[in-house]
Amino acid sequence: MATAAARRYARAVFELAEQDGQVTEWATRLSAIRGLLGDPGLAAVLTNPTIAVEARMSLVSAAPTVLDPEGVNLAKLLIEANRVNDVGSIALEFDRLADEAAGRVRATATTAIELSAAERDRIAAELSSRLGQEVKLEVVVDPRILGGLKLQYGDRLVDASLSTKLQQLRRRLASLA
Repeated sequence: MATAAARRYARAVFELAEQDGQVTEWATRLSAIRGLLGDPGLAAVLTNPTIAVEARMSLVSAAPTVLDPEGVNLAKLLIEANRVNDVGSIALEFDRLADEAAGRVRATATTAIELSAAERDRIAAELSSRLGQEVKLEVVVDPRILGGLKLQYGDRLVDASLSTKLQQLRRRLASLA
């Protein structure tokens, strides 16, 4: 879950991107910034209060092959505001806002085994037809659910996993005893 600060930064960047018609470009920039500032070694230096802010910002300026000028400016702003560790949340929130504006829904299907491409497409197509929106499906494999699947989209969770059904059966049997 994104912090309030990360949501504010993401909203500000999204509004700028939408105003300029550059949502895709900003998504790419944020991904590059996340990759750069998300490096643990570099993040440790960029968040070190014993190093002058100007020195920390100059490290980012020295990466013109990684970031364009707008990306460098945002990275410097995050360094100056001590928000380097929020870059991942900012990028995720930006993606959520972009999806919402485009009428897309992100969904996560958790299964016990890897799904084939056809199964992924079928789940995405069925969910898309039920919601009336384009669905971006991510599949996570978690053998602990034993079978079936868990489907999460927005704030909804559909749990049709075998592990949950076994737990429900166990509770019913225990209540009968």
